Amino acid sequence: MASVTFEKVVKKYNEETTILKGIDLTVKDGEFLVLVGPSGCGKSTLLRTLAGLETITGGNIRIGDRIVNDIAPKDRDIAMVFQSYALYPHMTVRENMAFALKMRKMPKAEIDKKVEEAARMLDITHLLDRLPKQMSGGQRQRVAMGRAIVRDPKVFLFDEPLSNLDASLRTQMRVELKKLHERLKTTIIYVTHDQVEAMTLADRIVVLNKGIIQQVGTPAELFDTPQNLFVAGFIGSPSMNLLELSAERNGEDLCLSGKNIKIEVPAETSFDPGKIVVGARPQDFIFAENDPEITGTVEIVEALGRLSLIHVSVSEDVRITVETESEKARNFDIGSRISLSLKHERLHFFDSASQTRISNKIGNS
Repeated sequence: MASVTFEKVVKKYNEETTILKGIDLTVKDGEFLVLVGPSGCGKSTLLRTLAGLETITGGNIRIGDRIVNDIAPKDRDIAMVFQSYALYPHMTVRENMAFALKMRKMPKAEIDKKVEEAARMLDITHLLDRLPKQMSGGQRQRVAMGRAIVRDPKVFLFDEPLSNLDASLRTQMRVELKKLHERLKTTIIYVTHDQVEAMTLADRIVVLNKGIIQQVGTPAELFDTPQNLFVAGFIGSPSMNLLELSAERNGEDLCLSGKNIKIEVPAETSFDPGKIVVGARPQDFIFAENDPEITGTVEIVEALGRLSLIHVSVSEDVRITVETESEKARNFDIGSRISLSLKHERLHFFDSASQTRISNKIGNS
């Protein structure tokens, strides 16, 4: 096992195209770290620089105490699992898993032992004599992971390994990956665009955008205290509702207002008058019969089983999503009016100009 450190890592393809813009990040020994962000944010490129498949333009990459900038991929003691399973189609599962070990001239008895152990761990012992074309996508992905496990690397790298699987298989494989990490205790760096994968698998999550780290933290930290508007809007499914409102003094209170929105908070919250962005998770709304803080029109109701999502048009350019129990959602038809209040203690506040989090909560100066 080993820690991984990125020190001011820069990756440029030319003077106009900079993919990684000075990445500083330490991955702890034995940690399961997940990289997330929109397409083109640099997460796969960062993984490939660690693997040695991309050369960096500036900075250093360390595995343990060793700088690996100029070390060949095969000598970095890492194993990578790709989105495409990249199995040799003419080889059996056993041969695919054993291939890298044979290239190292490892004794056959030791190879067989490692392959058998990895196969038992992944529940693919019964598949060892099959060809890849004779297996399902989930089974092939297990084989790809088995091929990585037998190498006993210091670091595992996963580049969107579950994106080709259907929803039920992804759920099953998430569980398998978590169990695998618990058994191996090896450092894992995992790239995904799927927030559910990130939130359920990670010890810590790194949110990237345009080659810059936006925030690093546990899933709970990113969900509960996003440090800027990008993280607030990106983490969470459905995403946080972000409302740009005007803050004005109203006697002893501070009034946050917009069209069909009026939220009064205690004056000691110390927001300066002007524009402020209020963030509210879909589950943090309350149906209000009297003195609503937000009114709007129901556009659509999505039934998701026990829960439903109500999409509400507040004004011409403001729409929000409300999560509630499906039994309550059945009271609303498309086009009907809806009145809402907010759980004030759950709100998030961001400076409109800098887009950064305002640290104080309601009632705290």
